[in-house]
Amino acid sequence: MALSPQNLRPVVCAIGSRLLRSRFPFNTTPRRSLHLAPPFLLEDYTPRYMTLSSVDCAKKRSAAYAHLRNCNLCPRLCGVNRYETTGMCLIGDKAKVNVIAPHFGEEPCIQGHHGSGSVFFSMCNLRCVFCQNHDISHQRNGQDLTPEELGDWFIKLQDVGNVHNINLITPEHVVPQVALAILHARDNGLTLPIVYNTSAYDSLASLELMDGLVDIYLPDFKVWEPATSRRLLKADDYAATARESIKAMHAQVGDLCFTGDGIAKKGLLVRHLVMPGYEAEGARIMKFLAEEVSKDCFVNIMEQYHPDAHVGKPKRRTKQSAEHPAGEADQEKRYDEINRAVSQQEISAVRKAAEEAGLWRFCDPPKHDGFSL
Repeated sequence: MALSPQNLRPVVCAIGSRLLRSRFPFNTTPRRSLHLAPPFLLEDYTPRYMTLSSVDCAKKRSAAYAHLRNCNLCPRLCGVNRYETTGMCLIGDKAKVNVIAPHFGEEPCIQGHHGSGSVFFSMCNLRCVFCQNHDISHQRNGQDLTPEELGDWFIKLQDVGNVHNINLITPEHVVPQVALAILHARDNGLTLPIVYNTSAYDSLASLELMDGLVDIYLPDFKVWEPATSRRLLKADDYAATARESIKAMHAQVGDLCFTGDGIAKKGLLVRHLVMPGYEAEGARIMKFLAEEVSKDCFVNIMEQYHPDAHVGKPKRRTKQSAEHPAGEADQEKRYDEINRAVSQQEISAVRKAAEEAGLWRFCDPPKHDGFSL
């Protein structure tokens, strides 16, 4: 058969298509959905505190010292001079630190392979009756550190611990000391992102002081109803405060972003510990995050609640009960409504509510043996 241009066209097209596939292979298999999709993927990252000018640093130092002299940073608004006395948190001008160490109990994107450089501060501005860290947050145990000593520990975690970040756990009541410590460490070689790991009971004034110093906000939005927070957290205004705080955090750092190694570098990651019998409040929290913060908000719905601290302890005996003692089995327990583990149905209800609200970025365990992205 004679070859004409018309006969050659299908042959050339077939050969060209074959060459194109060999040089630029197309993947026809379904792509795995990752949290590292392009607005959340960073090529590189410089911590926010490293971009502050000397004037900004001086202003933050001045504000921190002023707040210590008239403590009004947390929502308790005690107004005390921390150099002379203490307020609700029972902490003075020095931060009391219980543990400083690389920590492997955080989200995979926070702890990575080398651990998160965690600093556990003693005491808290809440009094959660179920506190899972009550031995730290309800007791004044640990070492007193000046801001300069605390900043030196940040550098030790970086240089010796080889951690991925500096993780400040329960810092709400020591914000001035933390700000001064970060600035000190910055001037002495710190280059790691700062994680602000909080109960979300923060004032807007404290978040303003931390603006430019924190890279990742990690709030735990606990409950929604004022009656619940009054009973379980001993703070009537918790939910209202948490809502405003989380919106302010997101305004500062945006949605959670990662570098290519799967380590979070900046943004907001919200936790919610599912409580037995309070899944409806968890659902309301998810709706708030989707509608008033961001549908791209990264959420960790936690299921590790267990009765702790004051939950399940015998009720204090009154004069009448002392006169008519009951057997041990009949003795009433404190906070009996949450004196059990959370059920799978309750966890699933909160997750379903989150998905129905439009949230999609969850801290799920990996479905493989590798690193969780």
